[in-house]
Amino acid sequence: MLVPQKVKYRKQHRGRRKGLALKGSTVAFGQYGIKALDSGWINSRQIEACRVVISREIRKNGKMWTRIFPDKPVTATPAETRMGKGKGTPEYWVAVVKPGRILFEVESSEVNMKRLAEKVSHKLPIKTKLVARKEY
Repeated sequence: MLVPQKVKYRKQHRGRRKGLALKGSTVAFGQYGIKALDSGWINSRQIEACRVVISREIRKNGKMWTRIFPDKPVTATPAETRMGKGKGTPEYWVAVVKPGRILFEVESSEVNMKRLAEKVSHKLPIKTKLVARKEY
């Protein structure tokens, strides 16, 4: 699973998920991309599940790029713990995703991309759509 090797601070604020994605909103590497339509947190397990689905579909006939990385820690206090003992320990890592962000890119000629995008969207907590690269 994807986890940062080193971070400056162990715990972060939750933040706000408003606005559109400015960076990473165009297909840069592959022919097709899977684009986020909602904002949300995607944890490292969900990213790994999508990676497995894509790699099984394309086999050795193409390439895949993951354009998001989980670099935000999410903390949790244990169950049945009284209030007032501070913030909990980091439990898992998430990637903050805004609408318009390209999550994954694929380059393959032998794969049905609509079916692949549908399978990947089932693994994610947000709405996604398939986009093709714009050639200039």
